Amino acid sequence: MDFPGLIQFLTQQPLLTLAFVSIFVTAVGGVLRGASPVLGGFVRGVGNLGLVAALLLTIAQVTRFTSGNDLALPQIGMPEQSVQGGETRVAMDRDGHFWLRATINGVPSRFLIDTGATLTAISPALAEAAQLKEKPFPQAIMMRTANGTVQAQLTSIDELRFGSVVARDLDAVVAPGLGDANVIGMNLLSRLASWRVEGRTLILVPHHPQDENS
Repeated sequence: MDFPGLIQFLTQQPLLTLAFVSIFVTAVGGVLRGASPVLGGFVRGVGNLGLVAALLLTIAQVTRFTSGNDLALPQIGMPEQSVQGGETRVAMDRDGHFWLRATINGVPSRFLIDTGATLTAISPALAEAAQLKEKPFPQAIMMRTANGTVQAQLTSIDELRFGSVVARDLDAVVAPGLGDANVIGMNLLSRLASWRVEGRTLILVPHHPQDENS
């Protein structure tokens, strides 16, 4: 991807842009602390606040699925992903979304691929089945759902696998507001060598394609 293409992509992904800028600001603050501890600490604090804001906005974003049918899991006729020459191809479903079947720590489930989500989000039921543990976070993460305000949890996925793609040590949020649905976000897609949409097919290309049956 060339520089103009990168700029265009980032303008279409405001939360991802916020996360990148916050990481950069935090790094600059770390450099400045050597010359000016007060200024460096302030700049790092701003960067950390930006990262927290990106996380909270992502959680708020995934809760939008709780009140509609967009994320209702298809019961029949859902196209499966296929592997061709190291690429994983996912056909668009009749609801206009890209769904695939993946496993988390060996536990299978359905996932929506959402390029507007910064973090991967999973349901409490899948988190329990995959024996995921809560990841410490300095502040409580609260989510508004149809059943009121609940506390969300950060976690880390040992292995998420689908088609020719395997992601390890992947951060995710356990989101009660999703019900039984799960979302693959940009923190996984950004690890790929490339991804693109051709017509009604999403094509995912990993750096090191894995055997689908391994």
